[in-house]
Amino acid sequence: MFRRKSGWILLLVLAIACPALSWAAATSTAPRTRPVLSPKSATTGKGDSTPVNVADYAGVIKLACIGDSITAGVGAGNDTKYTARLSAALGAKWEVHNFGVSAATMLKKGNKPYDKLAEFTKALDLKPDVVTIMLGTNDSKPDNWKNKDEFAADYKDMIAQFQKANPKVRIYCCLPIPAYPGNWGINDATIKGEIVPLVRKVAKDTQTDVIDLYTPMIGKGEFVPDSVHPNGDGHAVMAKAIFKALTGKDMPETAKDSGK
Repeated sequence: MFRRKSGWILLLVLAIACPALSWAAATSTAPRTRPVLSPKSATTGKGDSTPVNVADYAGVIKLACIGDSITAGVGAGNDTKYTARLSAALGAKWEVHNFGVSAATMLKKGNKPYDKLAEFTKALDLKPDVVTIMLGTNDSKPDNWKNKDEFAADYKDMIAQFQKANPKVRIYCCLPIPAYPGNWGINDATIKGEIVPLVRKVAKDTQTDVIDLYTPMIGKGEFVPDSVHPNGDGHAVMAKAIFKALTGKDMPETAKDSGK
């Protein structure tokens, strides 16, 4: 009788203990599964550049294009510069403002700092919904680039000022186009090797977007007759890249807007 009772007791103990032992073994030896995180882009801290959601805006979308002589359109006609092409392609929902100023620099210690210009004040007063910044070409001049350690901080300050003017602003940092190989002190070695990486880092640090205008213009020296300022064909290439970034769509192919 005692042996029979002992057998039943042993079975009962094993029945209770085995599930607990199995659970303990599983939790101590089985590899823990970590959540899979989406990879971040090499250019921004939040992933690939994302287009503007037009549905978020009840009225027109105010786009401020910040830049130097390239944005101003030197080397291209008024109707062929990239801002004019964007205005035509984006349509009535968008209001495109060109705030380009020849020789402007991002560096506050440059020979013509953008943040000291009237156009910068006008751009801030506009309280734009979207901003494209294309500065850095003139910063590559040796007299300006000696202050290169301040480039990133000056860029971030400009972004912060636009964000203060409109906390909901979307900002796109444009990589400068190549020089072929340069003029007036502007040089492609500095643009490609130092300025482009710095703009990418600024965008990542500030969680803003990047528009790569450097890559689409590689090998298109014929579109940059004076080695710095693109002609109408060069502006068509830039307009296409910016349009794609802003809308997520390809720019309509027309005789006026096609880039070779």
